Amino acid sequence: MKLNFIFSIFLSLTAVLGKAQRIDSENISFQILKEPTNAIEAQNRNFSVVVNSPYNITKENVVTDAKANFQKKVDNHDQSIADAKLQHEERLKEYDLEVKKLQEKYKIESAEYNKLKTVEKIAMNATPPVLRIPSRPQLNVPKKPVYTEPDLRNALIVDNKVLASQINIDGFSRGGNYIEVSVNMERTNFQDNAGKSFANQPTKLVVKQNGVVKIDKTLFSDFEEIASSPTNEINLSVHEKNYLQKVINKINDILAENFAYSKIISTVKLENVKNKGDYDNLDKAYIYVTTNLKKMQAKPDYAPNKAAFENLNKGVEIWKSTLLKIDYNDKKAIYNGKIATYLYMNLIRLNLALGNKAEAEKYLNEMQEHLVDLKLSWDQNNELKALELKIYN
Repeated sequence: MKLNFIFSIFLSLTAVLGKAQRIDSENISFQILKEPTNAIEAQNRNFSVVVNSPYNITKENVVTDAKANFQKKVDNHDQSIADAKLQHEERLKEYDLEVKKLQEKYKIESAEYNKLKTVEKIAMNATPPVLRIPSRPQLNVPKKPVYTEPDLRNALIVDNKVLASQINIDGFSRGGNYIEVSVNMERTNFQDNAGKSFANQPTKLVVKQNGVVKIDKTLFSDFEEIASSPTNEINLSVHEKNYLQKVINKINDILAENFAYSKIISTVKLENVKNKGDYDNLDKAYIYVTTNLKKMQAKPDYAPNKAAFENLNKGVEIWKSTLLKIDYNDKKAIYNGKIATYLYMNLIRLNLALGNKAEAEKYLNEMQEHLVDLKLSWDQNNELKALELKIYN
């Protein structure tokens, strides 16, 4: 009887372990040639750039501005001292009021404590009140300004020709007019809000292809946070230089997406459930995706790439159809939340690695709708946050 009982327990454990879902991961390296939205014939791959901006800043301008800012500080030094003394007097008044409140509170608490009998103090575990007076505010007198030569490495030395030279389309020659790029930008605008610094730089981008407008959009018109400190506490020149570079980078990204063939060399982590039987279809999908990723080459008009993409998509379709079978309420289901998690993560990772941000965002949104049921681990939560940053940046 005892042996039969032990044997039945053994069979039960074997059944449970047989259903356990072991998920392994592998890093897959691959390369592809991402085609542009508007493919241009090889003989027409040339472009020109015209930039109109208020920037015409030389080394001499930077030095002149630095001296002017220094002189302004010198001229305002006496007023700065007066303002500091006035602020100090206000802080002293607030300090005296605070001390008075603390002393009155201490007096009341001491009286209440002294009314208690020894037995009551012991029963209540009462301790005598302590008067803690904060440190008295100190007067900080602004130091006399000292002139220092500006660091030209961080200075914004730029004009329209320099800006135009920074705009490029990979695989295109500069000087022709088949693709005409026109950029009209303002200087960076700064503003304070809730103790933080914000900036924008409205930039109009118009791109013509053989005389026909293909792109017409305004960039960076909305203010966005650039620092957690107000503008009077940050180096505006450095931030303007960085923001201007951000604008140029965005323009180059738009041009690349629309016209340039880009070589993607990447490594993507993909997961697979290893149990045989119930998950043979998912194992098959994994093989479809990983083997065909490895077959791809970053070559234009490379015939095997088409077949590889078609076979890769067969695996992706199996992942997508399996997601429709998920039972989010039953942990013991064959297709449960654990299976859904690895499938969603695979689809997000893969589409990001292939440069398909819109598709990656779609699966991110679907996954987020089920987050309450998925119960992600600490590592999975962190990875999902990192993938979300890649999608939206």
